Amino acid sequence: MSILVTGGAGYIGSHMVHELADAGEDVVVLDNLSTGFDWAVPKVVPLIVGDTGDQDLVAEIIRDQNVDCIIHFAASIVVPDSVTNPLGYYKNNTVNSRALIETAIKNSVRQFIFSSTAAVYGNPAQIPVAEDAPCAPTSPYGWSKLMTEIMLRDADRAHDFRHVTLRYFNVAGADRRGRTGQSTRNATHLIKVAVEAALGLRSKLDIYGVDYPTPDGTCIRDYIHVSDLARAHSDALRYLRGGGASLTLNCGYGRGFSVREVIQMVKRVSGVDFKVEVAPRRPGDPAQIVAACNRTRVKLGWSAQYDDLATIIAHSLAWEKKMRQDVLVARR
Repeated sequence: MSILVTGGAGYIGSHMVHELADAGEDVVVLDNLSTGFDWAVPKVVPLIVGDTGDQDLVAEIIRDQNVDCIIHFAASIVVPDSVTNPLGYYKNNTVNSRALIETAIKNSVRQFIFSSTAAVYGNPAQIPVAEDAPCAPTSPYGWSKLMTEIMLRDADRAHDFRHVTLRYFNVAGADRRGRTGQSTRNATHLIKVAVEAALGLRSKLDIYGVDYPTPDGTCIRDYIHVSDLARAHSDALRYLRGGGASLTLNCGYGRGFSVREVIQMVKRVSGVDFKVEVAPRRPGDPAQIVAACNRTRVKLGWSAQYDDLATIIAHSLAWEKKMRQDVLVARR
């Protein structure tokens, strides 16, 4: 039996594929390479280029590769982009997920792990936010993910489609062995952007809004290392294989840092005092969101290895330096 990882050539997906391959699992990747990279997939893992909405292709993969579990990462993920292109996000994130779920059920796959987001909570009334808090997304991105969560809930009731939905908070860091990391062009993730500014790859860093109702006026987020997040998926896989019922769980550390705090930490870790400017707020950004994540520890037996902002930034910095060095070598 094997595991199908959609979006497995992307940032988080590729870390998951390495995690599974390291554990000796049989894995196959489906990715359209719109934001992913073929080199991010281990050479021993088959990479099939295509879309999750292609039901004939997905059915063929399930049959040919003897798939019994799907880990679904493939999605569009930039909140401001979802505001300007909502229909594109509903197509890629919701419509394609519906097609994938239907194909899985028709081909007897009954274990599914879904990459969701803390954006489903919107601006939560209570911090930290628990899984049973009301969901009120402030962006089409959040709604596109919440719609898929609802489909999974209903599919489970109708078809015994057991799944674990993992709601990510802010993911950062890179594989400590330097095999993969955040490589998306024109990325908007704060830590990546700040590290690029520290390395001179950007002329400055913009802070989008300094008038939020937080101690220093900038948004507060809970940052989780991508490798800890990958292990949460492995723990979810083990849980489902053990007969566990469907769950929805937060993935974070339960501690928030403001934009200004992250910038200061990047400056300290990198030793570079790069330029920072204030810009208007971006549409769809909540003021503060921090995870209540005890349920994940209890239900999955998950524990964090990299719960340290300086370590997350150091791994991100090392990855950016490696990518820059690889480019220089390739040009010689």
